[in-house]
Amino acid sequence: MKVVATLSFSFLSWAALGQAADLPKFRHVTIDANVKIGYGTAIADMNGDKKPDIILCDARNIAWYENPSWKKHIIVENLTARDHVCIAVRDIDGDGKAEIAAGAQWNPGETSDTSKSGAVFYLIPPADRTQKWTPVQLEHEPTTHRMRWFATPTGKFDLVVLPLHGRGNKGGKGDGVRTLAYHKPSDAESKWSTTVIDDRMHTSHNFEVAQWDKDAANEMLLGGLEGVFLLNPAINGGWTRQQISNNPTGEVRQGAGARGEKFIAAIEPMHGNQLSVYTAAKGKKLWDRNVIDDSLDQGHALATGDFLGNGSDQIVVGWRGTRRTGKVGVKLFYPTDKKHAQWKSLLIDDNQMATEDIRVADLNADGKPDLVAAGRASHNLKIYFNE
Repeated sequence: MKVVATLSFSFLSWAALGQAADLPKFRHVTIDANVKIGYGTAIADMNGDKKPDIILCDARNIAWYENPSWKKHIIVENLTARDHVCIAVRDIDGDGKAEIAAGAQWNPGETSDTSKSGAVFYLIPPADRTQKWTPVQLEHEPTTHRMRWFATPTGKFDLVVLPLHGRGNKGGKGDGVRTLAYHKPSDAESKWSTTVIDDRMHTSHNFEVAQWDKDAANEMLLGGLEGVFLLNPAINGGWTRQQISNNPTGEVRQGAGARGEKFIAAIEPMHGNQLSVYTAAKGKKLWDRNVIDDSLDQGHALATGDFLGNGSDQIVVGWRGTRRTGKVGVKLFYPTDKKHAQWKSLLIDDNQMATEDIRVADLNADGKPDLVAAGRASHNLKIYFNE
């Protein structure tokens, strides 16, 4: 393990660590203290005012919080008998206002019966987006768990939906997880066609829409029982699949160094204790793995961004368990050498955030990326302003 220290909210300079910039300080703002579980978060402009708003998928409602007052607007409530579990939020038609899809009927123990497990909805907004939206239910696989809007090589957006299990999966065995791309019709209330992106993984917890270069096409990082895979869409259909690791993985995110070199951050295994960094290795099929922390308890939230302003991404990780240290929290990990081999950590939240999900965006237009996190046992939604 390469972590050599943990630092709290100080302005220790990177000069003392062989670097050139000061570590950031994060100002905490709780915008909702009555979250039930906080399954998923997103950041997007919801009303066309060019300010990033916060969207929360909670157990019994989905809501958006309006920047900068953070006033809460309920989008939908009780879509299914069981909990909502995920959202996909993005402006997919270019009007400056985000579209939303949602996953619900969260029942991970039922992997066969679609009437008892899983649900997928597209949400149609009213003219006044602060009012309730209209759900359109789509076909689905059991154990619907994660979703994202994905920009395709044709310039359109697909809704990619990832179940937790394959059909009939018990103990990691059964059919492969059917990761589906939903193709939105011009009339959202008519039938959506689907394409299978991947069906070879058993138990897949999360995925990332990856874009290493702003001018490059989107790729997809898929993490699960068999490891991490990089998926690429072809313009004429079909997907290529490259294996990055063979270690069971829960969360996975992309990152880049100052010269554009790629790395991948992963929490291992699902709900695991390890934070790993993967870098490509010449002549090797699998990427090199560097476990930079193994003290997490139910690691469940992961993000990357340049919080230090040095042109290279750092890693933010959140955990929700207390059995190892007695505390939940959020940490920022940053490399101290050019090869990203040595890492140190900055404690952002000490025992006030049982992190279920975390997102990165500049919320106050000061040029610095901020954090948004939702807590399960802590029942809160917080902004961490990067100052």
